[in-house]
Amino acid sequence: MKISPHFTLAEVEFSQTATRKGIDNSLPPELLDNVKRQAELMERVRYMLNSPIQITSWYRCHELNAAIGGSSKSVHPLGLACDFKSTFGTPIEICRALKDTVEYDQLIEEGGSWVHIGLSLEPLRREVLTARFPNGKVVYTKGLT
Repeated sequence: MKISPHFTLAEVEFSQTATRKGIDNSLPPELLDNVKRQAELMERVRYMLNSPIQITSWYRCHELNAAIGGSSKSVHPLGLACDFKSTFGTPIEICRALKDTVEYDQLIEEGGSWVHIGLSLEPLRREVLTARFPNGKVVYTKGLT
């Protein structure tokens, strides 16, 4: 099922960890509007980057979010966050291109590996962070470093 011109429900729900651990990561119908809202943002991201996007994580049920060590405050379980890569460039290059061009709640450059962009149910904070993973623990700093 297509949720936008370039994104499908299968991409939203897919998780290697869920598959490996036998976790049902099916999107509950009541979260479809959130996912469509996030898909609109991802379409804008794709347009601004003028490049394809590879989704690495979108919707995560609470069980999956816990299994990967996700934050209890994460909006992935609401369908309002997406982690991705793009042929546009490195995660820092992607974040620099997006930080002043699209609306978001959080934009995070994740350890040089991927970009997290999310919305919220509250007013958007437009928070830009850099995440690093020393000793396997996430440490966030404000801005892009």
